[in-house]
Amino acid sequence: MLVYVRTQPIQTMKQLERIKQAMKSFTPILLGSDINVYGMARSFHEAYGIKVQAWGASTLAPTRYSNIVDIEVHPGFTEDPAFIEVMREKIKEYQDHPEPVILISCGDGYSELLAKHKAELEKAFIVPYINYDLLEKLISKEGFYEVCEEYGLPYPKTHIITMKNYQDGSYENVPFPFPVALKPEDPVSWLDVQFEGRKKAFVIKDFAEFKDIVGKIYANGYKEDLILQDFIPGDDSNMRVLNAYVDKNHKVKMMCLGHPLLEDPDPIAIGNYMVIAPDYDEQLYQTVQAFLEKIHYTGMANFDIKYDRRDGIYKFFEINLRQGRSSFYVTLNGYNLAKWYIDDYVEDSLKDRATVYGNKDRAGHMLWLGVPRKLFEEYVVPSPAKDEAMELLKEGKYGTTVFYDKDRNFKRWLLMKHMYHNYFKDYQTYFKVNKEQYFSQNK
Repeated sequence: MLVYVRTQPIQTMKQLERIKQAMKSFTPILLGSDINVYGMARSFHEAYGIKVQAWGASTLAPTRYSNIVDIEVHPGFTEDPAFIEVMREKIKEYQDHPEPVILISCGDGYSELLAKHKAELEKAFIVPYINYDLLEKLISKEGFYEVCEEYGLPYPKTHIITMKNYQDGSYENVPFPFPVALKPEDPVSWLDVQFEGRKKAFVIKDFAEFKDIVGKIYANGYKEDLILQDFIPGDDSNMRVLNAYVDKNHKVKMMCLGHPLLEDPDPIAIGNYMVIAPDYDEQLYQTVQAFLEKIHYTGMANFDIKYDRRDGIYKFFEINLRQGRSSFYVTLNGYNLAKWYIDDYVEDSLKDRATVYGNKDRAGHMLWLGVPRKLFEEYVVPSPAKDEAMELLKEGKYGTTVFYDKDRNFKRWLLMKHMYHNYFKDYQTYFKVNKEQYFSQNK
């Protein structure tokens, strides 16, 4: 049975006071300081009117000068031993706290650290994440595809290249026609690899480019496996993003599908969504729900998906073990990201609640913009989805993560305007090159 639920925004101070009186007290702690953190902080502020804490290794632009989130900086906090050293002090500080304290990851590394130290952290905190054994499988792209194979989740045809394959030359046996997709299996160690032309992921047009890129990757210190995949043709409008919340009893309680219409063209940020329209697909929802419940998942999950027009099947690229950086589109469309954690672990009210399948009713649709409106209008390729998005714009049904009327001050406004303005240069510099590379198979 499909159920449509829309969370209404708080309209008056009286309503806010009634909500505060009715709900139990709690303390959320966000891990990180990027746009994902700001989106979660804003979700908490919209739902409960509270200012939250965030612990991270530095203060990044989206959370700087904010009045709704306090950043506590701990150098080296993104990895052990600094992370667990800080958290052991925090356990001492919070173990006798009078209200529940919930840790919410806003990055892959933090999700991994929370799962790794879950038993110890649970002495003082609620840690709504899967166990470390399952995380190790899912956070690895190889492991994720193995789990997909076991549980019937479609994914692109994949070939693994190891460092040994590179050393003995066997990596040259490319099993797919060009262009092919290539990406690092281990995104964490990839952060330490630097060379001219480095990207988050590559679309490679021919064998000569393939040899050159693989050679540079391993010559510059990368030691883990590479994922080589059959390239699924089509532009950004063939992508989908899906966020799901799975409760502490491993039951899916919310899914919200988004239709990305534009991605970041910067080579180091390829794959980051910049415009997301709300979408609905009952079959896709049911596929994801069955998968997450079969593997006994817990917490928020974020899937990157692409529609393959060759066989009419959605293919899953990866699962992020937390809400995505652009996932404020979920809150924007009425399914507040913060409330699922609190309703589950503080209010204990999700057990008998029906699953919410988001975005069925167009009346509630909102377009999420991560770039200025002009860039959306200029760079999103023509399609029925763009036409629908343009209608939402005309109706005023759109929003951003970082521009929040209840978090206004001049320094923050100026910094966010500067951040958005920089995207004009990025698109002018990179978009044409990436468009030719990504869309060549459509000609």
